[in-house]
Amino acid sequence: MDFGLTPDQEAFRQAARDFALGEMAPHAAHWDEDGIFPEETLRSAAELGFAGIYVREDVGGSALSRLDAALIFEELACACPSTAAYISIHNMAAWMIDSFGTEEQRRRFLPDLCAMRKFASYCLTEPNAGSDAASLRTKAERDGDHYVLNGTKAFISGGGRSDLYVVMVRTGGPGPKGISCLVVEAGTKGLSFGKQEKKLGWKSQPTASVIFEDCRVPVANLIGAEGDGFKIAMKGLDGGRINIGACSLGGARACLEHAIDYTGQRQQFGQPISAFQATQFKLADMATELEAARLMIHRAAQSLDNKSPQATVHCAMAKRLATDVGFAVTDAALQLHGGYGYIKEYPIERYFRDLRVHQILEGSNEIMRVIIGRALTT
Repeated sequence: MDFGLTPDQEAFRQAARDFALGEMAPHAAHWDEDGIFPEETLRSAAELGFAGIYVREDVGGSALSRLDAALIFEELACACPSTAAYISIHNMAAWMIDSFGTEEQRRRFLPDLCAMRKFASYCLTEPNAGSDAASLRTKAERDGDHYVLNGTKAFISGGGRSDLYVVMVRTGGPGPKGISCLVVEAGTKGLSFGKQEKKLGWKSQPTASVIFEDCRVPVANLIGAEGDGFKIAMKGLDGGRINIGACSLGGARACLEHAIDYTGQRQQFGQPISAFQATQFKLADMATELEAARLMIHRAAQSLDNKSPQATVHCAMAKRLATDVGFAVTDAALQLHGGYGYIKEYPIERYFRDLRVHQILEGSNEIMRVIIGRALTT
């Protein structure tokens, strides 16, 4: 068992850290305040290989591992969890096409996605199908060489801006075996979007409903075979859970670092508040819990890389722990800042708002417990 990183992993982790500090951190508060989707910064990230992290190299991907990706997303999220999380979603969509698409589909879609000349969204959740994803109702009926789509997807990151939508639709009967996966391209007749959602956090990425009204999509855009959609979606979520956990680690680590700096400078009762044992114990617990969560994320990533039969459970465990710990550490950092943690002159409140949703998306933490509990008892 080796807990060290390879020289290559150290190198691209440093590259991600340098990019986050130089290109993301100085602008993150502005993106949050004004709801800016930082397209040029995202394309700069793509130049470093961060838009196709685990896509194969022949179409412009980086062909890295899930553990490599976890290292990258932690560093990016130290600067801006919202933007890092969108990059994760874009990578998930690209990976689905790379892993399950035909060679023609890979070469048609992926070079633009890996360069972020085009942006991608993943569409699974519906207004009445959140945690119960297998009950989704968006319908795709075959009509010659097209599918005709009708239905609505909810809470879609990139909704209204992305160029490609990887959509889970019902082509068959009820349940998971009736679900298929289609790529819907922006500009397709019958594709429209709801209003841009006004959110607590994640403000640097647009979020809207994606609406299909007699939307005609070529059969050539079917990813995998009919009925493969639920399998594709769940495999994508395993990786997404690692990534969102890593984003929680990054945001919380930034908050811990801010708390260490602040408590070392803030004077009360004639000494820095970091001199008080209560403060030291709090910081110690924050650091310890983050390190424990990081080990879980890295173990889950390696499990997924190794195609372990326990990978789904490991990913669920790691996601549950990392997102709960990440938010708790951020909350503790805000408390250590006192009133200053609550105002926008300090970055803690932005991380607090951004990290809260990580306990809900990619499968809520209650659903993570369902996955783990079923594995233990069946």
